Amino acid sequence: MLKEQLTGNTKFVETVGSWQEAIRLGAKPLLAQGIIEEAYIDAMIQNVLDNGNYIILLPQVAMPHARPEAGSNGIGMTFLHLDQPVLFPGDEPVKVLFTLSSDSPDGHLELIANLGELLSDEKLYQKLFEVETEQALLDLVKE
Repeated sequence: MLKEQLTGNTKFVETVGSWQEAIRLGAKPLLAQGIIEEAYIDAMIQNVLDNGNYIILLPQVAMPHARPEAGSNGIGMTFLHLDQPVLFPGDEPVKVLFTLSSDSPDGHLELIANLGELLSDEKLYQKLFEVETEQALLDLVKE
């Protein structure tokens, strides 16, 4: 499921001006596909402002998301790789963002489980910072 979601939904950029811009950029494919609405992006940013960096799952890896009712129309995930880390509040550097959308409280659990498998493998986790193409990322992701 993870490989399916990430296919065509990856972006590699050198740098962004702010963590808010990183979230907006990571969410763009979901917005373009109608999976989320603009309000969902605003809600993801507001979540960080209200709740802090809870979206940072591991050092330099974040998973921006919001509640389904904030403007999600479906399940989706994107991958954004930054060559230069962006600083989240508290000067927390992030280089990889997996932006998540779900249209129900439990509709995304399989996707998160797949992502958890990827991130729990230390070798694969480290390779996330080295990938330079969508195909290289997809090669890391198990079916």
